[in-house]
Amino acid sequence: MIRLVYTSTAVKDLSSEDLLQILKSCRKNNSANDITGILLYAKRTFFQALEGEESILLPLFEQIKKDPRHTDVTLIETKAITEREFPYWNMGFQKLNHQDFKSLEGIDEFSEDDFNPAGFLAHKAIISPLMKMLKGKLINQVEEAPHEELPLGHEDPFIRGLNRTIRFAVKCLAVLMVFVIIMGVIDVVYVLYEKVIVTQPMFLLTINDMLATFGAFLAVLIAIEIFLNITLYIRSDIIPVKLVVATALMAISRKVIVFDFKNLDPEYVAASSLVVIALGITYWLIDKKESSG
Repeated sequence: MIRLVYTSTAVKDLSSEDLLQILKSCRKNNSANDITGILLYAKRTFFQALEGEESILLPLFEQIKKDPRHTDVTLIETKAITEREFPYWNMGFQKLNHQDFKSLEGIDEFSEDDFNPAGFLAHKAIISPLMKMLKGKLINQVEEAPHEELPLGHEDPFIRGLNRTIRFAVKCLAVLMVFVIIMGVIDVVYVLYEKVIVTQPMFLLTINDMLATFGAFLAVLIAIEIFLNITLYIRSDIIPVKLVVATALMAISRKVIVFDFKNLDPEYVAASSLVVIALGITYWLIDKKESSG
């Protein structure tokens, strides 16, 4: 593999729509050819780094030079690489602000005025720190991007309205689930009162009494987990897959705990065991993925 870095000058000032069209075209073509990299545009200057197989990139660069949307195409660097600097971006995109330029000053006396093909060619030492800064900005964008199941910032007003309606419905469900949880706690208190105080002899719990009490406790805990699942749809800090699996695992485990094995078919018990195993493995894989990521 090689990394090819070049700069060029746009023949005119480009609007956001113009840049979006360029990015769409780049990403489509790069994805088909296993090319990654980043495109930078500022002060009518393009800065692009491309990573991929040499046999693909060199002919591609010849096509790029013929693109009528830019001129003064200047090859800054062609370097053999063993790993990609931008492995997850078919074409990342960045705009540099004035503060970004200031942070680069002092490297071979590179300044904002040098952001042009001639300036890059005269200050090649800027390429490595610039690439690292751009990669860091892309990673920060990914890490800081909130996850929303029902985003209120959707570009389509109709979808925004639907999401707002569903969010209201979710809040209503959350309120109702809190009521269910309170009633569940009351039921736990009642079960304990009935088994410990009312039933004779007093303060004596049989195995069946303990199983009934456990079932009441677990029902409340499952209701709490369901409440958390409901509220996930109006939060942006959690992707709900792990908690949904955990809730399912807790629910099936509750059934296993209160099983009356004397009155159950072996097939039913075996099927329940397989569900527990499958959910347990799924939860472990999700947790392992999150820990390694």
